[in-house]
Amino acid sequence: MPHDAIGSARFIPATGGPGPVHVVGASGRSGQALVRALSAGGVTVVPVVRSAARWAATGIALTPRLADLEQHDDALALALAGAGRIASTVHARYVGRILQAAPADAGFVFLGSTRKFTRWPDDHGNGVLAGERAFLSSGRHGVMLHPTMIYGAEGEDNVQRLAALLKRLPMVPLPGGGRALVQPIHQSDVTASVLAALARLWNGPHSLVIAGPDVVAYRQFAAAVALAAGLPPRPVLRVPAWPLMLGALLARPIPGLPSIGPAEIRRLMEDKAFDIAPMRTELGVAPISLAEGLARTFAR
Repeated sequence: MPHDAIGSARFIPATGGPGPVHVVGASGRSGQALVRALSAGGVTVVPVVRSAARWAATGIALTPRLADLEQHDDALALALAGAGRIASTVHARYVGRILQAAPADAGFVFLGSTRKFTRWPDDHGNGVLAGERAFLSSGRHGVMLHPTMIYGAEGEDNVQRLAALLKRLPMVPLPGGGRALVQPIHQSDVTASVLAALARLWNGPHSLVIAGPDVVAYRQFAAAVALAAGLPPRPVLRVPAWPLMLGALLARPIPGLPSIGPAEIRRLMEDKAFDIAPMRTELGVAPISLAEGLARTFAR
């Protein structure tokens, strides 16, 4: 069966399920959201984190298991001992380590990234591709979900950084005038997608893109962020990418100015739009609109 053919996967009950869910990267933004949602649904959760102090700062009253994925020791295997279902919200570059350390009969839900599709490969995107290859060639059961840009998480800095920039700039300088397409996904829909994936009994390894329902030009996205943040509209200034990249480097030492890397600016020139029919059909997730997601984000 092809790795991306998911129609033959079978369902299991979404509530309860076969034993606890081990969440790798539980102290991260997506990890915290997932742990809270699972716990609220009555599912037993085993958080797997690198730092006990960072986990304590989340305020979640669960005892974690500690493992540093950069260390090739027995800690990860001990942390995953007895796992039936494993949800990993850490970078996909660690997929191989998790597969190696996990019980032989465990099922998996990994978070990847649509960065794997970029025309300008970097360490992040290459790590996602490497992790996906490791999973798809493993013969293990589960799915890797590839979200687009995630916004709306507690402490996230995608739309918040953009809003901070818009407060300081009289106009929005964008390569190509900001006509490249984006399709952001709200954190609540990422969490819903992982929950739905955990509720399935997958036959072999699979890969699936998850994204929001609205495909908009980046200039429209910036305008929507300004509106949601209560800022007046900003005119868009079309500029070449290279002076923006240079300006981003020069602006890094300026206190209080949000940091934007040259690679981020370059990616503003490529479309990031995807078909989410498989997400809707196979996971049963109907993602919220960009307007609703931004309203939730700035209401906090």
